[in-house]
Amino acid sequence: MPRGGLYSRGVITVNQRLRSLVLTAGTVATAAGIGAAATFNYRKFRLRLAENAALLNETLPIHSQWWRDHAKEQGELLYVAIGDSAAQGIGASKPNRGYVGILADHIRLSTGRTVRVVNLSVSGATVGLTVRDQLPRFVKLSPDVVTVAIGANDIAFWDAAVFETGIREVFAALPGHAIVADLPCFHLPHNERKVAEANRILRGVAAEFGLTVVPLHATTKRQGLRSVATQFANDFFHPNDRGYRVWAEAFLPELSADIAHRIPQARLDA
Repeated sequence: MPRGGLYSRGVITVNQRLRSLVLTAGTVATAAGIGAAATFNYRKFRLRLAENAALLNETLPIHSQWWRDHAKEQGELLYVAIGDSAAQGIGASKPNRGYVGILADHIRLSTGRTVRVVNLSVSGATVGLTVRDQLPRFVKLSPDVVTVAIGANDIAFWDAAVFETGIREVFAALPGHAIVADLPCFHLPHNERKVAEANRILRGVAAEFGLTVVPLHATTKRQGLRSVATQFANDFFHPNDRGYRVWAEAFLPELSADIAHRIPQARLDA
C-alpha cells in the first residue's frame, strides 16, 4: 500500500502532466460543445484546471487510508489489485466507487462469499515503481483474484524499452489466473500512438506468460472523445463514478468467467 513519501509522486506526476492535460481538455471541451468560454480564455482555463488537479491531489492520502483500513477486514476470498491512481479510485465520489470497489462487489455477489480486498496500488505509479513498491508486498500474498491495470503514467515520459522491462517483471510475478488490462484510450493522436505501442508490448508479454488481457482500451475508446466531458473528474484525466463503471465493464466478462471456473459459490444452506 502507499506510504507517506509516495504521495508526492502523484502530485509531481499531475503537475508535470498539466500542460498536456490543458491541451487535451481544451480540445475535448470544443468537441463536446462546452468549451467556447474555456478555449477563448486559455489562461483562466489553465488556472482552473490546475486548481482542480490540486484539489484532487488532496484525496490521494484519503483514498489510500480507506483501502488500508479495509484491507484489515476478513474475508473468505482475497482480491488483490495492482495499479495506479485509477485502482485507488481517484476521481470517484468514494474510493469503493472506483473500478476495484465495483469488481469487489461483483465477486461478493457472484460467489455469495465475503471478500477481503488488498489494494496495493499507488497513485502516480509507473510499471517501474510498481516493481519496486507493489511486487514485494504482492509476492507475500496468496490471492484468489488478481487484477492489474498499470502503465498509463508511463505515457507521459514514454520509453518503450523501460516499459517492456517493467511490465515483464510485473507479469512474471503474477499467478496464471491474474487478469490484466491494457492501457485505456487517451483519445488524442499524439498520446494514442504511444498507447498503441504500449499495448502491443503489454499483450505480447501477457501472451508469453499465458495471462488474460481485458480490452480496456477498446471499451474506453467506444465511449468517444465526448466521454471526457461526462465520464471524467474535473481534472480531465481521472474517471468519475460513471467512467469507473465503464472500466469495470471491461473487466467483468473475464472476471465472471474466471470466478465461475475456479471459485465455487457458497452453499445456500451453509
